[in-house]
Amino acid sequence: MRTLITGGAGFIGSHLSDVLIENGESVIIIDDLSSGSIENIKHLKSNPKFTYVLDTIMNKSVLMELVDEADIIFHLAAAVGVKMIVESPVKTIETNIHGTELVLQCANKKKKPVVIASSSEVYGKNSKVPFKEKDDLVLGPTTKSRWSYGCSKAIDEYLALAYWKEKNLPTIIARFFNTVGPRQTGRYGMVVPRFIDQALKNEPITVYGDGTQTRCFAHVKDIVKALIDLSNTSKAIGEIFNIGMDEEISIEDLAKKIKSVTDSSSEIKYVSYDDAYETGFEDMARRVPCLEKIRKYINYQPHYSLEDILADTIGYIKSSQKLVYHYV
Repeated sequence: MRTLITGGAGFIGSHLSDVLIENGESVIIIDDLSSGSIENIKHLKSNPKFTYVLDTIMNKSVLMELVDEADIIFHLAAAVGVKMIVESPVKTIETNIHGTELVLQCANKKKKPVVIASSSEVYGKNSKVPFKEKDDLVLGPTTKSRWSYGCSKAIDEYLALAYWKEKNLPTIIARFFNTVGPRQTGRYGMVVPRFIDQALKNEPITVYGDGTQTRCFAHVKDIVKALIDLSNTSKAIGEIFNIGMDEEISIEDLAKKIKSVTDSSSEIKYVSYDDAYETGFEDMARRVPCLEKIRKYINYQPHYSLEDILADTIGYIKSSQKLVYHYV
């Protein structure tokens, strides 16, 4: 089996590459390093089962050639992070929608199955939790760039399902909920690595909003296993799945927990959404997945607790900081 991963030098893509290669499969990745990093895949570069191409998926001729070589595609390339969404809405929309369109067009020529990475953001402002795959999507006004990401990922889903229904292209959609672990960066606003980095440096841990908003965090290893299991399940074709953890924690309690486990002297500082992102920024109070469907299809059961996630991520960030310090 030969797998193509778009965005393969990213956080999730690099972990997916690791597991597939461990399973004896060959992996090709394409990544323009706009949010991925060569550091994430440097340990794989000498492996004969691993091939990497530094290019954008917008380069259709290159993408077509890579799709032709693959047996299956995991489409993970996307504009990511709330910070990027707010600051670069044009890039967000174009990358997510046009990139997915090109992947589906290329895959359709030879009917190569595609697993599409979507996001819990598609649920928007829906206050009915836990979120189920058939729930209504409640997005905010178009004047709020905050919602452009969720809207773009929803269009990705519509496209993928349309290719399956109209053109018989096998597609599977995975809606990720807050995935965390080693190699994730806080550069684009991801809360766990950002809090950990601040705590380790004894800098203020900056909580956006009042901290009462809750999230559920899943280990990247659980997410990657679920992606592979779904890709090997024929009945999953044409379906949408929530993937994540369903145990909630408030962002304020997350900050306190990280401060405690890192033995940090950091203060917890509250920053308004207006100051953190943009005037009138909107957020959802709770984001909890219903996991009944994915449990039914692949017997999904996360193995890593929040404590495991924090321990692995703290260890990785500590190691990274030491490497940077040594290099400097």
